[in-house]
Amino acid sequence: MNTYKHLIIIILAITLSNCGDNSNKKNFNISTNATNNTIALDQELKLSVQNPKNIEIESVSYTLDNKVINETTKLSDFKLGSHDIVASIKYDGEIETATQSISIVNNVAPKVYSYEIINTYPHDITSYTQGLEFYNGELYESTGQKGESKLRKVNYKTGEVLKNIDLADNYFGEGLTILNKNIYQLTWLSGKGFVYNVDTFKRTSTFKFGKSQEGWGICNDGNMLYKSDGTEKIWYLNPETLVEDSSIQVYTNKGKIGKLNELEWINGKIYANIYQKNGVVIINPENGATEAVIDFSPLKERVTKHKGLDVLNGIAYNPETKTIFVTGKRWDKLFEVKIIEE
Repeated sequence: MNTYKHLIIIILAITLSNCGDNSNKKNFNISTNATNNTIALDQELKLSVQNPKNIEIESVSYTLDNKVINETTKLSDFKLGSHDIVASIKYDGEIETATQSISIVNNVAPKVYSYEIINTYPHDITSYTQGLEFYNGELYESTGQKGESKLRKVNYKTGEVLKNIDLADNYFGEGLTILNKNIYQLTWLSGKGFVYNVDTFKRTSTFKFGKSQEGWGICNDGNMLYKSDGTEKIWYLNPETLVEDSSIQVYTNKGKIGKLNELEWINGKIYANIYQKNGVVIINPENGATEAVIDFSPLKERVTKHKGLDVLNGIAYNPETKTIFVTGKRWDKLFEVKIIEE
């Protein structure tokens, strides 16, 4: 009896294995003209179906990120980054799909900008700066580290703290932005952000992150919120629902730029710090293209050296002066700079 049961189990296992093999069997693959599955914006993407069994195909349709495309498609209207091409192949009354991933990179290298220091102001050397933004001429700052995280308004010229609240010790504060009299503040690993009244600093609501599991930087263009999560992605958030509607991936002509951190909206572009790098990238918010880079690493040599000193982080545009302010984690200086486009 035991031998019989053992035989039945072996037969069943073989049957299930064969069924699995048949269901996963693919007759077709997608072939592209992308080099190492990478192609530049504005190039023509050329597609074909590999059909090693010479099956008679009735029709083929292609989609790229759910948009219908042709066998030859110019990529100028697509966002940069990693994408899936899906081919739907109809044959003998059946439809089989094939998928191929490609990366769309920018078609030009980023420009390199320099800067000029206009002024230097005092900054709280204990502040682990995560977010920085001007609103009605005053500077707002969010800081990090558990047990040290806070939200504050400061007089940027003197460093005087005008308003301050501390986050609970279990939260690690991250970026902030202000829109429609609301302050939006992120936390790092808690999967949530906070909304405050800009005048009273009273917390009015809490929101959860969606597909982006972490909170890093946030900015706005007057209508939409943009959020980074420590990857190459920047998420679009509806300010009413705080739902992540869509995203862009930040790429150069070589590949992706990860660890995007503090964000600032400046004249139609997104400026982003890169974590552990003392520089800023300037991003096209429509397609994720890195248009320019700024190396701020010399600024770190101008601040007081101490044990807790960390990297550049914090970038804010003052529309009244039309200049940019940058600082870093536990820096004792805030620099006002003018960008020089070379």
